[in-house]
Amino acid sequence: MKFFTLKATSIFFCIAVLLPSIAFSQSSPSVSSNGANSTAIQTAVPFLLITPDSRSGAMGEAGVAISPDVNANFWNPSKLAFIEGDDNIAASYSPWLRSLVPDVSLSYLSYAHKLDDRNTFGASLRYFNLGTINLIDEQQVPGGTYIPNEFSFDGSFARKFGNDFSLGLTLRYIHSSLSNGVSNEQVKAGNAVAADVSLFYKKSIQEFGNDATFAFGTNISNIGSKISYTDNGVKYFLPTNLKLGIANTLNIDETNQFTFALDFNKLMVPTPPILDSNGNIVKGKSTDVSVPAGIFGSFTDAPNGFSEELQEITISPGLEYWYNKQFALRAGYYYQNPNKGGLHYFTLGTGFRYDIFAFDFSYIAASQQQSPLANTLRFTLMINFGAAKK
Repeated sequence: MKFFTLKATSIFFCIAVLLPSIAFSQSSPSVSSNGANSTAIQTAVPFLLITPDSRSGAMGEAGVAISPDVNANFWNPSKLAFIEGDDNIAASYSPWLRSLVPDVSLSYLSYAHKLDDRNTFGASLRYFNLGTINLIDEQQVPGGTYIPNEFSFDGSFARKFGNDFSLGLTLRYIHSSLSNGVSNEQVKAGNAVAADVSLFYKKSIQEFGNDATFAFGTNISNIGSKISYTDNGVKYFLPTNLKLGIANTLNIDETNQFTFALDFNKLMVPTPPILDSNGNIVKGKSTDVSVPAGIFGSFTDAPNGFSEELQEITISPGLEYWYNKQFALRAGYYYQNPNKGGLHYFTLGTGFRYDIFAFDFSYIAASQQQSPLANTLRFTLMINFGAAKK
């Protein structure tokens, strides 16, 4: 028996197997699960791009080069080689897109263990709940409920080379179950594997007569197989993404510390060409290419040339202030070109540390009319078990 939903705010989750972009209501514009509008480059499983933790979420979603913590599993796994303590764990939760739907959420669990002074192992689990769908059959008989969901599981290894440099490698399994079968095709859950490669460099310097640290980081994430939801259907690109970031931390004195961070992100997937009414390419290049060709071609395939390539770069400046290494205030800004997703908003947050515990909170300050992520909250709890030994 085929079932379908009457729940207006979730109806298009069921056909997400055919459209990487998800429309959350019939009256609102098409919105991807990471919040971007339909002008963004479309990929499968965009939940892999959602910032999971509150610290970076409060800093304009900048996190590639800021001081290491266990959430480096997402931002830059090579930073794990520099974490403090032998064992770290963090749990994050965020109600997601609440201005459009009431029951979507992202949960994230991250763990890191120092094998020795140079080597660190990390693991993380990301779970994206797309809300409950009420199902009925053709005779209007209720058929229960269905909860579309996606998750990924990562394992990372980071190694320190000297006192200032590290490299990281991550392997990832991705599972995407978005439909229980509502079309005539034999729909199934999508599965894929991917890898990240990352680098981190930091250097102690002097600025304005005070101790400071300059850091640089990069992470190419989600390099992997395409994903499909039918046996012989279309295969979609994963959101392969290049992150580049810098961070400058200035210690004013023993009590006050400031960090400025700046991240740049670019999707390394094909840009759709401009087509005529017959579906022929007028400008740009075909997206029917292999994963390696899509990655390397992503820097030169925009239909309008280099200026459009620049539009595909998102910018994230962020600021963090620590008082006595126990209380933090954070702020930032996230900007995505209107022609490439249109997300732009300010972020705010705070953090507290006590003994082996840390709690972070972040808030997206955006207009309810302009952003589907308006008033989004994130919560993170971290525990550094190594600190107890010290």
